[in-house]
Amino acid sequence: MASRMNDIPPSSDPAAPPLIVVAGPTASGKSALALDIAREFGGTVINADSMQVYRELRVLTARPSAEEEAAAPHRLYGVLPGSEVCSPVRWRDMAVAEIEAVHAAGGLPIVCGGTGLYIRALLHGFAPVPEVPAEVRAEARADLDRLGHDAFHARLAAEDPETAARLAPTDTTRNLRAWEVWVASGRSISWWQRQPPEPPPPRLRPFVITLAPPRDVLYARCDLRLEKMVLHGPALDEVRGLLDLGLPPDTPVMKALGVPELAAHLRGDTDLESALKRAQQLTRNYAKRQMTWFRGQLDADKTLPAQYSETLSAEIFHKVRRFLLTAGL
Repeated sequence: MASRMNDIPPSSDPAAPPLIVVAGPTASGKSALALDIAREFGGTVINADSMQVYRELRVLTARPSAEEEAAAPHRLYGVLPGSEVCSPVRWRDMAVAEIEAVHAAGGLPIVCGGTGLYIRALLHGFAPVPEVPAEVRAEARADLDRLGHDAFHARLAAEDPETAARLAPTDTTRNLRAWEVWVASGRSISWWQRQPPEPPPPRLRPFVITLAPPRDVLYARCDLRLEKMVLHGPALDEVRGLLDLGLPPDTPVMKALGVPELAAHLRGDTDLESALKRAQQLTRNYAKRQMTWFRGQLDADKTLPAQYSETLSAEIFHKVRRFLLTAGL
């Protein structure tokens, strides 16, 4: 993870177009807060969650409902098929296009999500690692299937020993990514990551709100929400549909929270209770990592040490209104 010291700060120009960012861990109430801000200020909610971009994952990713999407404009939700990869660079390009469109229409863009790398790429730029052509990714995947993890890792070590030394042979995603970058660019991913970051979009002035609920409250919310999805909702049907697509197990959409565990149950490898408990534990672990990341990597203008509820809306609206007044809106 890159240090904040290498980040390029966003614009402080008071005349720069405003942007609201709502960030925080899973199940903290981000989507509800972003929707309330959009309703109050005529905004458009732009997704910054790496799994909510996939159209096959509405339930397990807790994507806004059809009713919520009808209450205010929402963008970049369910826009990609699960067979594709959405890197921070690709997401930022899509997000910038949506932000510019909202500004052009006289609206307020509200970026909402829990994928820290997406948000940092937007606000501070990112290491200029080149995009990898689809044919290179497909060839790398075929090579891994043919060679196996150990031999594939050994081949990476021969070309990029620095990166390979940090990776276990079974770390499929990162080994593939490192090999793809080397093949596509002729340079190691470690070399690219040491380069000065590409700058954030010019003339963009953000107001960042972070939700940071007490850990016990957040964990209880994570457990309850997933239980409802699995035992009283269509989560199993959603995963069954994913399995029917026949995607490789290391495809990002197949590694979304809850998918591997419920897939194991559907294959008959475990009972539903065990699958649910495992998914709940992994979700709590993920929420903990998110809280640590946002606390250490994102400079928030307003941090709410609570789960979002409408009782907090007046305080937040006051802060947003003051921010917009300084922007001349």
